[in-house]
Amino acid sequence: MGSRTFFHHREEEQKEERKHSLQMSSTTRRKKFKTSEEEETFSLSELSIAAALALVSELPKDHKIRREADILELEQRGQKRTGFGNDMERFEEEVIRTCRMLRVRADRKGLRRKAVEKARVEKEYIELRSGRPPMFWIPLRAHAVWERMDVKLACTVLGSPSPQVTWYKNGVPIDPRLAPAGKYKIKNKFGMLTLHISRCSMEDSAEYSVQVKNQHGEAYSFATVLVRKYYGKESGFDSEIYKRSLLAREADFAFPMKPLFSREKEPFTLSCYFSSDLLDHQRDITWFRDGELLQDSQRQELKCREREASLTVPCAHKEDEGFYTIHVPSLDGHKEQTTYVFVRDAAAETPGAPGSPLSVKCHDVNKDCLILSWVPPSDDGGSPVLGYLIERCVAGSEDWVPCNAQPVKTCRCPVLGLAEGHTYQFRVKAVNKVGISHPSKASEPVTTRDPSRDKRVTVIPYDESRTIEISKDELEGHIKIPLPPTNVHASEVREDYVALAWDEPDPRGREPLSYYVEKSVAGSNCWQMVNVDVAVNSPRFALFDLVGGRSYRFRVRSVNKYGISEPSLPSPPVTAGTKLAPLPPPSQVLAFRDTKTSVVLQWDKPEDGLEPLGYYIYCRETGAEEWQTVNNKPVTCNEFTVPGLQPGKEYVFCVKSVSEAGLSESSPPTDPIVVRPAIACPSAPRGFVLLHCGKTTMTIGWKAPKRKGGTKILGYFLDQHDSSERDWHGVNIQPIPQRVCTVSGLEQGHLYQFRARAMNLAGVGEVSEPSDLFRCEEWTMPQSGPPYDVRCTEVRDSSLQLHWEAPLYTGAAPVTGYYVDMCEEGSEEWRQINKQPVATTHMKVSGLETGKCYIFRVRALNKAGIGPPSLPSDPVVAKTRPGTNEIELGVDEEGFIYMAFEAPEKNESSEFIWSKDYEGPPDPDRVEIEEKGNRSKLILKEPSEKDLGVYSVEVTDVDDDISASCTLTKEDLDKLLKRSHEIRNPLIKLISGWNIDVLEKGEVRLWLEVEKLSPKAELHLIFNDKELKSTPTHKINFVREKGLVELIIQDFCADDKGMYTAQLQDGKAKNQFTLVLVDECFAKVAEEADAKRREWKRKQGPHFIENLRWEVTESCEVLLTCKATNLRKDTKFQWLFKQKARAGGVFDPQTGKGTLCIKKVTKADEGQYKAVVSDQRGEDCTQLDLTKGAFEELLKELCRISALSATPLKIQPTEEGIQIYTDVKYFTDYMKTTWYHKDKQLESRDRMKAGSTMNRIWLHILNPTDADKGKYTLELFDGNSSHKLSTDLSGQAFEDALAEHRRLKEAAIAEKRRARVVQGLPDVATIMEDKTLCLTCCVSGDPYPEITWFKNEKVIAFKDRYKMDVKGSVVTITIERVCNEDTGKYSIFVKNKYGSETGQVTISVYKHGEIPVGTEQEIPAGITMRKPK
Repeated sequence: MGSRTFFHHREEEQKEERKHSLQMSSTTRRKKFKTSEEEETFSLSELSIAAALALVSELPKDHKIRREADILELEQRGQKRTGFGNDMERFEEEVIRTCRMLRVRADRKGLRRKAVEKARVEKEYIELRSGRPPMFWIPLRAHAVWERMDVKLACTVLGSPSPQVTWYKNGVPIDPRLAPAGKYKIKNKFGMLTLHISRCSMEDSAEYSVQVKNQHGEAYSFATVLVRKYYGKESGFDSEIYKRSLLAREADFAFPMKPLFSREKEPFTLSCYFSSDLLDHQRDITWFRDGELLQDSQRQELKCREREASLTVPCAHKEDEGFYTIHVPSLDGHKEQTTYVFVRDAAAETPGAPGSPLSVKCHDVNKDCLILSWVPPSDDGGSPVLGYLIERCVAGSEDWVPCNAQPVKTCRCPVLGLAEGHTYQFRVKAVNKVGISHPSKASEPVTTRDPSRDKRVTVIPYDESRTIEISKDELEGHIKIPLPPTNVHASEVREDYVALAWDEPDPRGREPLSYYVEKSVAGSNCWQMVNVDVAVNSPRFALFDLVGGRSYRFRVRSVNKYGISEPSLPSPPVTAGTKLAPLPPPSQVLAFRDTKTSVVLQWDKPEDGLEPLGYYIYCRETGAEEWQTVNNKPVTCNEFTVPGLQPGKEYVFCVKSVSEAGLSESSPPTDPIVVRPAIACPSAPRGFVLLHCGKTTMTIGWKAPKRKGGTKILGYFLDQHDSSERDWHGVNIQPIPQRVCTVSGLEQGHLYQFRARAMNLAGVGEVSEPSDLFRCEEWTMPQSGPPYDVRCTEVRDSSLQLHWEAPLYTGAAPVTGYYVDMCEEGSEEWRQINKQPVATTHMKVSGLETGKCYIFRVRALNKAGIGPPSLPSDPVVAKTRPGTNEIELGVDEEGFIYMAFEAPEKNESSEFIWSKDYEGPPDPDRVEIEEKGNRSKLILKEPSEKDLGVYSVEVTDVDDDISASCTLTKEDLDKLLKRSHEIRNPLIKLISGWNIDVLEKGEVRLWLEVEKLSPKAELHLIFNDKELKSTPTHKINFVREKGLVELIIQDFCADDKGMYTAQLQDGKAKNQFTLVLVDECFAKVAEEADAKRREWKRKQGPHFIENLRWEVTESCEVLLTCKATNLRKDTKFQWLFKQKARAGGVFDPQTGKGTLCIKKVTKADEGQYKAVVSDQRGEDCTQLDLTKGAFEELLKELCRISALSATPLKIQPTEEGIQIYTDVKYFTDYMKTTWYHKDKQLESRDRMKAGSTMNRIWLHILNPTDADKGKYTLELFDGNSSHKLSTDLSGQAFEDALAEHRRLKEAAIAEKRRARVVQGLPDVATIMEDKTLCLTCCVSGDPYPEITWFKNEKVIAFKDRYKMDVKGSVVTITIERVCNEDTGKYSIFVKNKYGSETGQVTISVYKHGEIPVGTEQEIPAGITMRKPK
């Protein structure tokens, strides 16, 4: 019965599994079936799609019948008993396998049919596109234009491949090379064909056609162009054609956009101005920042008006810094301008705190964690950034919560502990030793989610808007105990953390998973769980508390509600604490001149480094110490234009690389560069006009180039072109300095065009556009010709000065005046602004509207009438340019009246052109002009009414107008002459009036002070109408170099009452000052003088004027000082300590200063000190109590100065270990010293010995190990405050010190054991013939050294008369029966493995009866020794 029940349950479980397999096509952890046609395995997602397609498609009837039969069979089989045996089981399995194979095969055929159908449609579409004869989508259309207007024929063609294009005029192909220059312009842009015909004439009326042809066919399009001749009374700029062209002109940029400087948290507006109103098709303006399209939002507001487009950022962040580009649509595409917006750091709350980080971004977002990155700030506040603090908040709130307790050192960090499905924002703060920066801009909101959900869910659309979602979780419901994760590895290793990542188990199962992370030291099999208190719901985790330098391995377990998986395979070993090094700085940083306020920088990428996040640029003026930040958002390019510099100033620049590790070191600074415009070739001349015409000559004028290239225009080259010819011909070989040229040798009646090029020091500029066609016909009209060279100067907000040149052709009568016309740019209405003609070639135009753009023209008048108008001036905006200076009117130090002008910019070739009344330069006999740098000064030699008038000045060879004027009126001249007279005829300036001082002896001092006087100044002192002379009782002092006048009255009495007057004269300058000393004033002074006289008499004996006091010198000595006065030779001075005489004091009778120096203060020096001065006239004393608190204050000051004298901690390897020490001037036990290692207090023990001497404090580390690495700090406490000194004994410093210690230790051992000749051998020895010579010495060494004797540097062979005896450390050499041949230099050489040494002696043998020369001592056996000198 039990076996039946068991088999019944087993059968029920198998039935459920097979039913689930048939319904959902699950293949998890089961065998994959293959068709007989294709041996191919399908993935789970493919089978899921097939199942979904089967659900939405119409099933055949036989399939439904088979399915019902299968289900009925399964139900009936479920009711069977288990006694049918194994044969029935195998049969059932075969039936199920066959059913499943049929279902898979049917699904596969359905998928194959859909794929074939889609491929067929795609193939037809490709074939349709691959080859196509050309056709005109938009054909040509006819045009009717006025003579001398441009026309553009356009059409759009389709065809594949792109067809060849040929244009025809009346059936003849058009070749632009054979036509006059610039006549035809043919373009083909993306199928849009255009033919541009410039300045149409009657000959251009024709039928134009275009042929397009490719390998599949050809097509044609035709259009007629009709050119009409204009017969109106007015022509040129008064014609309707010109007015219409003005109306249809597209708006252009009025000014280039200049760099904008803003500050963090403040708004800024970037504006772009246009020369005229924007047309309808130009209003779709777009803005870009660093190539990214900007939309109108709360972050930025975009506006577009008639002549202005603006972008406003209400609250700037450093992320808003960058290149801003405006795109304005045009008929030819678009026009654009680019500028750079700088966003400075906001003022730090704590001075010296760093700037805020920027570009906070989120990466690798999971359920409960993510990776945060940011960019370090450019300004560190003057001290290195120590790390960063991260804060988070739920999006929409302002409740910021810290994410890390300790600052992270790199610009990338994992953030853990997030909640799934919540939306967060993050911000970062930088930290240095001074303080914390402002927070960065908050990151974009990010929602935590499972990133693998999209891969595990398949969405299938059907029935238009309906979908089916198939999740892998539903297919893996049979998974209970989860499988272990795979691919455990370290995704990031930083100094502060190690980030782990792994792959989820596959299959994962339906239940939610979490993970346990375990770690183990590499080489160990002891595993420790690291996230006991922190739930890990994502396949990511970060560890922050690993020991640096140690290798770890990690493994992960999966957890669900059913249980815990087996551990994963361990990760490869990971070494914690790997420090991310900053990138090297860029190389080859070069600076180049650009404009008057900018410099271009170029540099190379860092060598052998990763790609940086960008670069920060810094600059400073030459001679300044502080570097200024240029950009606060890293630039990613290798070139940058630094704007906003002061013209003419000299700067140096440097660049830093930016990476996750922070900022690199600064690159080497560039060579100093002066901010000036770069010299370049000038732009093309423009505005050609016919000024005079003869039968075969024409006089042509033109306008100067808009850009002169930063230097003087040296001349022009003019070319001419006959419309009947193909080629251009040069008019001049040498450059023409003027902008007017008469061309001769022309043919009457022919049409000519002209073009020109300008030349400067940089070379010849680009060629201008061809001029209009001018007909060579002699002018005979009675009116004058057009004026020319109309230009504007002194442009201000509401006025300007207009200049022009008189016409070269005067007509039938001389020119009598001029009319000036004005119109706003873009308007067709010219308005005459002067009712009466002006006789001069200049005119002041007033009443202009600020900000509007105007154009001017001039017409000349003679008796025959008004002539044709001049060429219009360049458009000018009525607005005072920033930095515009006016003429300064004043009087200099010498009394000369001057007018001075300082140019905001000036080239090396620029000149100041002064003019009076705009008629030419002032009379050189009446003025003198001086120039220095950017300043010009006009001095009036003899000012009078002849000098009244308008003075103007212009600066040449600059692109922008730099000019000013000043009107010298009669009123101004009178004021200036008065000021000039005051300077040339000055009064002596009074600094301090009469003062009365009563001196110590009762003398009265009357004095006054004036400005400094010359040595020739004179003084007359008058008392009651009588001049005083200097006498012993009334002494007069006159100190000219100080401007001091004083009268000292010895015995002040009633006779001195009255009036005192000082009369002074110094060259032309004069003045006098009076003092009235009578009544109460006199009585008060007399009383005070009498009192001080009595006090002085009291102090005739010796006395102290400075009491006894102490001070501690920088050398830590204590000085007790006092000062006495009124001393004589017999005056005595005595020091007392505790009522007893104290020796060692010094007294200087000359100065009266007494000094007692205590060099080394001890407890014995505590007590009462007293100084006494006395002689026959009296005695005085002063005392100083140095006990208890006073003595303690002295010790505190002594300790403070000693602590301040401490040198930085130094590392000194020794034989015993490593010594860390500092030197002080004087160490006393009152100073408390404490040593710290890694912020932990050290105590003296066997291996760590702390000590001190009188001038040194040290810590000796004996037999150092790796545990001794780290930061060591010495704290010196002087009783009031602590002074800390630190050094880092780690890394290379530790390795070097340890290596030196070992070397010294080995050297000491080697020196101790080295072979040596200790004692014995003299320098010189003499001996008589036939005597026996014994030389004895001692040797040492461990191991015992090898011994070798030499004679005259040759080894001695010990035989016959030569014998050597070695007894322990004593070595003896014996020479029997010495003779003259034994004379020589003997040496003993000892050697072992630790070293060697040589001892030498010189032996001299003399004969019987001779006396040895130079000997001093006779030794036994007839040997005489000579001692060394």
